[in-house]
Amino acid sequence: MSNLESLIAEFESALLKINRVKAAEIFEKCYLQTDNIDILENVAIHSLERIGDKWEKGSVSLSQVYMSSVICENLIEQYLPKFDAIPKEVPKMAIAVLQDYHALGKRIVDAVLRAAGYKVLDFGQGLSVEKLVQETIANGIEILLISTLMLPSALKVKKVKEKLIAEGVSTKIIVGGAPFRLDSNLWKTVGADADGKTASNVVNTIEYVLKGEKHEFE
Repeated sequence: MSNLESLIAEFESALLKINRVKAAEIFEKCYLQTDNIDILENVAIHSLERIGDKWEKGSVSLSQVYMSSVICENLIEQYLPKFDAIPKEVPKMAIAVLQDYHALGKRIVDAVLRAAGYKVLDFGQGLSVEKLVQETIANGIEILLISTLMLPSALKVKKVKEKLIAEGVSTKIIVGGAPFRLDSNLWKTVGADADGKTASNVVNTIEYVLKGEKHEFE
């Protein structure tokens, strides 16, 4: 087992035990060793993915999934760098978590985009298909970034796309989250325009979408 895999396993165990102190110690050790946002993302996101998978199989409770997300969110906010970047002139963008209530992935992506100089509206988490479509149309969103943790939520992206098309809206959709990591073709199945495997490549993903290209980043 590699050092990273060992950290992920150790961090996952702490999260499932709702051990905030232990989780914080592991996160700090990881940060001090690497000082790299990509490594922090890997440890947090992959731990939550494993926990989400266990929830789908019935081996962990929904409360464990929720509390694990909360702990990760609180920790990641302590380490995300704060940059003052020059805003870029780009189409209006928004980010949201569809149906699920975890916000870690969304917050990481938002931080990466802010660091790169992009402005993104945050629609929050736990949004229904109808609410997300309503907010997208009302705000004139041209690029919509959707994060999901569970497969049922990921499949709802197709409904979002269909409703937007029915309203005559050509908003581009970029998806991310555990279901899309586990199934490399799921983003195509739900009608998304791009799939980002990690928050760190979201800027490149957006650039491809702006060029009108469908793309998947490993």
